[in-house]
Amino acid sequence: EGASSSEETTQVQALPKGQRGKIAIVLDDWGYSADNLDMLGQIQAPLTVAILPFHEYSRTVAEFANRHNFQVIIHMPMEPKNKERVGLESMTLLTHMDKKTINRILKDAFEDIPYAEGINNHMGSLATENEAFITTVFQYLKKKKVFFLDSYVTTGSVCLRIARERGIKFARRSVFLDNSSNSAYISQQLEKLASQSDKHGYALGIGHDRKATLGVLLEKIPELEKRGYRFVFVSALVE
Repeated sequence: EGASSSEETTQVQALPKGQRGKIAIVLDDWGYSADNLDMLGQIQAPLTVAILPFHEYSRTVAEFANRHNFQVIIHMPMEPKNKERVGLESMTLLTHMDKKTINRILKDAFEDIPYAEGINNHMGSLATENEAFITTVFQYLKKKKVFFLDSYVTTGSVCLRIARERGIKFARRSVFLDNSSNSAYISQQLEKLASQSDKHGYALGIGHDRKATLGVLLEKIPELEKRGYRFVFVSALVE
């Protein structure tokens, strides 16, 4: 689903001049294959790996990520607005499901993906605007003591407000890194992420399990670290 134009984060605190922000990078859509794990393993920085549940390689990727000291979260399929057009993952959480069904699917997802410390939404433009649905999901996550990352695919998302009301550990995406698989574009988005982190104290970027994205991260992360940026897991940014 498309990136929203809004780039606000959950909290604003300009940094003292010369001090660099914290950057968290999440890589979505793992689980379809193990093709890019070698490249992932070469990245020497804390990344958060978001894995789709119930796929052939979901558990393999979770084991690999844990072994290589990456953070694991579940990339949970949720109902989009244009579902007829995009096609749904099996076990997508739908807004008309009752609480029992939602809880069962979430439980199965956490059993399928070991080491998961939270979830973020895969698609979900309809789901993340639905207060009753999100409240049910958050009740489950609160019991489980895990966080929610809003991929922020719609400006109508109610997740931030409900997370605050319910006392859920929460973070929200600032920048999508790879709406195009063009390396120059991805580099540019990474710079945008860095300047967001200067402005707010931190920023959170979402990319995907793609060779182009991993290639840019391999090259650019060391450069950004030299410039004083600190890479952290999403869990370091949740409030």
